[in-house]
Amino acid sequence: MNKFFNETFVLLKPMTTFLVPVILASVLQSLGQVVGIIIVGKTLGVDSLAAISAFFPLLFFLVSFVIGIGSGSSILVGQTYGSGNIQKMKEVIGVTLVFTIIISIAVALIGGFFTADILKWMGTPENILVKSAEYARILFVTLPITFLYMCYTTFMRGVGDSKTPFYFLLISIVLNIALLPTLIFGWMGLPEFGLNGAAYAAVLANFITFVILLGFLHKRNHILKLDFYILRHLQLKVSVLKPLLKLAIPTSISMVSIALSEIAVITFVNDYGSNATAAYGIVNQIASYVQIPAMSISIAISVFVAQAVGSGNISNIKKIKKIAISLNYLLGGILILVLYFLPKPILGIFLDNTETINIAKTLILISFWSYVILGHTQAISATMRATGTVLWPTIFTIISILLIQVPAAYFLSQFTALGLNGVWLAYPIAFIVNFLAQSSYHQFFWKKKSLKALLS
Repeated sequence: MNKFFNETFVLLKPMTTFLVPVILASVLQSLGQVVGIIIVGKTLGVDSLAAISAFFPLLFFLVSFVIGIGSGSSILVGQTYGSGNIQKMKEVIGVTLVFTIIISIAVALIGGFFTADILKWMGTPENILVKSAEYARILFVTLPITFLYMCYTTFMRGVGDSKTPFYFLLISIVLNIALLPTLIFGWMGLPEFGLNGAAYAAVLANFITFVILLGFLHKRNHILKLDFYILRHLQLKVSVLKPLLKLAIPTSISMVSIALSEIAVITFVNDYGSNATAAYGIVNQIASYVQIPAMSISIAISVFVAQAVGSGNISNIKKIKKIAISLNYLLGGILILVLYFLPKPILGIFLDNTETINIAKTLILISFWSYVILGHTQAISATMRATGTVLWPTIFTIISILLIQVPAAYFLSQFTALGLNGVWLAYPIAFIVNFLAQSSYHQFFWKKKSLKALLS
């Protein structure tokens, strides 16, 4: 027993070293979004804030594809890097990049043409439809830039480098904050783009940062620099694409299911007016902060477990998972307690509308306690996915979202006295169902079959 705890403690240091930049990067990313929301909410008003909020579920839906691809590629990169097969690792990167380019262009074209129709189908209130559509179209068309930048950060984390993505995210945030008011209000002789300036600022910041990142990697002779070996693998090789898609598709489907549920939820919320839509958008931003520990821990698990599989050090998997779950409850619990004690002051940072703040406060109180349960579930799921077990974790996630959360949100909001609060209550219900399903499969099937196979 003492040996187990000693070995676990030895793993804690590299995991924490990796985890801190990932958490800080997520905080900075959310901070950039929050600054934008504050500027929009305080200067352009609730309608502009609601216009951004109405597009958020759709944006998440689109980004879900690249999250799945990035997740799959980071596992393959981690495994090949852990085994010391650098040439194979660069082959994985080349195939992932070209596949991402193809997907992003297709999504950008479809989204660019049908933005207004999609938002209207989502039930976006008429008073914000035009604003939301214009804002969304800019982000649609520029998706290839965003997707490629996101992919490269996952590659770096796959080889255990979480510091470089953090430093360059810091550059991106500074650029975004500098460009935001400049493009919104037309400073320095530039046109006044209004709400669209927020979209232009985000895109320009990502593009400039990505170009600087590629130059930095080349100058430092980083293992992931865009060299001849990566460029020659910019093709759809079946030998790489097949295992990549085996890992990526279930993850993408899982993320798409979450996105579809958010689209469904926003249609329920939209029925209660633009104040409810704005409150939903604000709380989504705050929720992104609350989920930072769990999401960051999930990334760390994927990288460390994948490298353990690649190096053949399978006994470390149990220790990695144990550390991750403990950190989830510690870090996530602290954030949730702060929100429960100070909901109104925190919400007041974003806007002054009392009705919107009250709606958002209720959402937080009803649902946020369950995010530590979601984090526990993600830790279990990430462990299984990093070893190649992706099908059942995906199925459980889809069931809990599409067959539990969405129907519960609809029923509780439409057919009970809870009204809008029923939408918020559906979140913890779904999180608990998913946790019970993933935990049961992990304990009674994965440990006996998949983990046993790796150990043999």
